[in-house]
Amino acid sequence: MFARALTLAVCLAWLSACSTTQSPAPVAPAGYYRVQSGDTLYRIALKHRQSVANLARWNSLKDSASINAGQLLRVAPPDGAKTAQAKPAAPKPAAKQPTKPAASAPAAQPPSLLALTWPSGGPVLARFDGSRNKGIDIGGAAGSPVRAAAGGKVVYAGKGIRAYGNLLIIKHDDNTLTVYAHNQKLLVKEDQMVKSGETIATMGDTGANRVKLHFELRYKNQAIDPLPHLPSQRP
Repeated sequence: MFARALTLAVCLAWLSACSTTQSPAPVAPAGYYRVQSGDTLYRIALKHRQSVANLARWNSLKDSASINAGQLLRVAPPDGAKTAQAKPAAPKPAAKQPTKPAASAPAAQPPSLLALTWPSGGPVLARFDGSRNKGIDIGGAAGSPVRAAAGGKVVYAGKGIRAYGNLLIIKHDDNTLTVYAHNQKLLVKEDQMVKSGETIATMGDTGANRVKLHFELRYKNQAIDPLPHLPSQRP
């Protein structure tokens, strides 16, 4: 009972943090930049035509200091400050390294053996962008079937997150979940086992401004683009 409650709490926590209607990050004031996930001091310097030394000095950082997503950095010189160089930072020469995985690997991907099927045959209205849209939106008529993209266990069925409306979450293995939002009616219950292609809900507009299915693929609690993992041929 405790394990089930913990699973639901985790699911709702990361979905709330990545809601389809989440507010954008605060706008950085003029002369400043808000650090995004994956940014480095060198990349920010290159983007704003400054040197790493300038950014480090204006923000009281060491050249090699780590920076965090959401951090506000000055990227324009303070009044009266002198810049180390006005031209963009020159690319660093690539160092020879032994063959090994890159230090900053791309987002984790689910194993290729996870075969997904399309949860709906409607048109793709919006694609994954990793920030404002954590999945894809698929259009269709109200009441049309929503199908499980893969077999698994229903770990959430309800409307605990307002922006997702009537929501289903299916767990496929220890690391992989699929999310189905804005449903008109839920046809399965929590703890129920479902098969790939089984009708689990009907399409609706709960928590949305139009009829659509918002579909997400989550691997190790990270949203990834579901399109590369769906068949190229539509149902």
